[in-house]
Amino acid sequence: MAAVNRLLTYVDLDEAVTGAQHTSVTARLAAVLVDDRRVVLLNDRGWSWTSSAPTATRPQISAEDIEKEARMVVGPDEPTGSETHEQMAAGHWSFLAGILARQGVDVRARELAELPHDVVLSEDLRARIRGQ
Repeated sequence: MAAVNRLLTYVDLDEAVTGAQHTSVTARLAAVLVDDRRVVLLNDRGWSWTSSAPTATRPQISAEDIEKEARMVVGPDEPTGSETHEQMAAGHWSFLAGILARQGVDVRARELAELPHDVVLSEDLRARIRGQ
């Protein structure tokens, strides 16, 4: 049975809605197995930012800023209602472990939460950051 080695979030430009002063990105979370296969866990995440300031005065968005945001966007979410951070996190990691179980990968939710989590930015996104 395959084991999970790490988590990987791949962030790319969403070309359909990215424009001169608006940047939108997609984030796809995958589990990387020890044999280097990837199992997609979330592929419906992303965010945007807009700047109406001239290019020379726009706040700079760094790769580090995007990496930090990507980790937040793929969860766990903030608590809603009467749920605690711990409950939200437990539900999130259990949901992801369930996706892996359906793919034949047996991993506990707590183990997923403790895995290294890498973020990779696409070349198009890196070029957009450089050209801000």
